[in-house]
Amino acid sequence: MAASRTRYTTVAIVIHWLIAAAILFQIILGWRMGDGPKGPTTYALFQLHKSIGITILLLSLARLAWRLFNKPPAPPQGQPKWERTASHIVHWGFYVIMIGLPVTGWIMVSASRVPIPTLLYGTIPWPHLPVLPELAESAKQAWRDAGALGHGVLVKTTYLLLLLHLGAVAKHQILDRDEVFGHMAAGAKPGIKEPRLWLAAAGLAAVIAAGYLYTPAVKAPAPAPAPVEEPAPVAAPTPAETAAPVAEASAPAESSLKDPVAWAVQKSSTLTFTASWSGSGVEGRFRTWSADILFSPEALDRSKVSVSIDMASAATGDDQRDQSLPSGDFFAAAEHPKAAFTATKFRKTGEGKFVADGTLDLRGVKKPLSLPFTLKIDGDTATARGVTTLDRTTFGVGQGEWASTDEIAAKVKVAFSITAKKK
Repeated sequence: MAASRTRYTTVAIVIHWLIAAAILFQIILGWRMGDGPKGPTTYALFQLHKSIGITILLLSLARLAWRLFNKPPAPPQGQPKWERTASHIVHWGFYVIMIGLPVTGWIMVSASRVPIPTLLYGTIPWPHLPVLPELAESAKQAWRDAGALGHGVLVKTTYLLLLLHLGAVAKHQILDRDEVFGHMAAGAKPGIKEPRLWLAAAGLAAVIAAGYLYTPAVKAPAPAPAPVEEPAPVAAPTPAETAAPVAEASAPAESSLKDPVAWAVQKSSTLTFTASWSGSGVEGRFRTWSADILFSPEALDRSKVSVSIDMASAATGDDQRDQSLPSGDFFAAAEHPKAAFTATKFRKTGEGKFVADGTLDLRGVKKPLSLPFTLKIDGDTATARGVTTLDRTTFGVGQGEWASTDEIAAKVKVAFSITAKKK
């Protein structure tokens, strides 16, 4: 049957062109990922690169299985033996890179210091390779290095194979004028004027252009209201170095505020942050936090605040990015699950404007911090708002490659908007 077949099967042809397009697109994505500083766009390209790589792996395994049961058409009559040998080498070389590149990339991701999950096209979970994530850091480093070396060698091999493959297609179609191109383009005739030849060239050029023009959607939504653990008293729950007051203030009812009052935080209250990643803002929030507050603007000397933040609850709107925040490179939530701000000293700086002098305990590092905030009390309801800036490097948030402030700025803006009721 193979001797009488004039082209590959339809299944083989479809898979061939899908893989060809995916490989070219991957090459462009790889170049773009390596250009310039890392940032949200580069991160999104990396996630897409992983997704396409796994797709190529699955398609290649399917193509290989199909090939074992469906022999290809016979080579052209009179083709020199050396050309047949070279064709087989290039053909099987493509299987090596189509399977080897995704596998080596899979190794690097599985042995990564930051356990970022793989979601194919942001939807389908894809597991890490067994064992690698549980290895000691030195062993994982060895696997990462091996995967990176293999990946780099196979990328360069891909360039060589593409050059040989495209050159051979041009030789057969234009110089030898045989039926080789027709094996993968049903009905194609030899010669440079064959429309299918130019259609294939235009399609591949379009894929390359798409690789350069494609801009992934970067998830950085405005934070939504964050629930708190249990209704607990609160007034000013965020550590800070500097801040700009935000809200208008009104005079409290003196008769009911001579002594410190316990306040219960309402679920509409939010605690948010904004970081700068390669010049782009990444907005997030803490979904789980609680606070104990005993406060009165008329009894500052007896007021006190204690805020506890669940560091594993940080959310930026991107599930894969959020998985990295609790890791040892950032919040180290396994060792330091809570950040805490406590204050027992308060100063009034203006009408409805105050400063809480306290201590921030973040990632096991304690630093004295002063938090300016504004307060408005209307009957039994209090609102407090503020915007402040913290230096993440002071607390060790950002280890290894993330310690540098070239990509992720040192300053992180923290904002809070709190509504509380008298208990």
